[in-house]
Amino acid sequence: MTETTATGVDFNDLVSIGDEQFQIIDQVGELEQSLIDAGLVDVEAVIPGIYVDLKYSTEDNFFGKDVYGDLYRCYVQPIVAEMLKKAHQKLKEDHPELTFLVYDGVRPVRVQQILWDNLDKPDSIKPLYVADPKIGGLHNYGVAVDLTLAYQETGEALDMGTPFDFFGYPAYPDREQQMLREGKITQEHITNREILRKVMKHGGFTGIGSEWWHFNAFSRKEAAERFGLVK
Repeated sequence: MTETTATGVDFNDLVSIGDEQFQIIDQVGELEQSLIDAGLVDVEAVIPGIYVDLKYSTEDNFFGKDVYGDLYRCYVQPIVAEMLKKAHQKLKEDHPELTFLVYDGVRPVRVQQILWDNLDKPDSIKPLYVADPKIGGLHNYGVAVDLTLAYQETGEALDMGTPFDFFGYPAYPDREQQMLREGKITQEHITNREILRKVMKHGGFTGIGSEWWHFNAFSRKEAAERFGLVK
């Protein structure tokens, strides 16, 4: 039975410090509210047991800046969350000790512009790493996810050979055999990546050649037809 205070607050939402009680308020910031209003869903609400570490809400990304501010939950289109759930179920069937650690989902166009402007690469090759905000990429539609594998018990990421947002051939799925021959990555790294690719393919996702962590739920054409850009 749920107990409440005289003001109607659920006791489960209270924390005691000494003789005082404080209500825990789960605040939703402006950016997060705009994603909810756009019809996107929180992946952790759909897939219990996964971990989320939004890299663009930290300084642990390719340009060392927090561009998401107080956003810490990962949002995607509802159908994408269901696809990710299917992939996660396959992962748990094959490797019960593992789960997903999600680094990014929807990326509003206004954030994409910041990433584009701060990428220290010639404009001619920038699209290999960051979609041109004038065109919009699949993250901007909420149909792409960046993620890795982690141990269920601890949340520690498996070793994939490079960190997230590593720009170079060791991160390229298309160059794995070459990088293996050159000693830049190991067979264990490739095996871990193959586990991730297999379960994501089972969920209906496709990878790209330059980032082992990036997966798309739809093509750009399909995304534009089915969804609007998240501003």
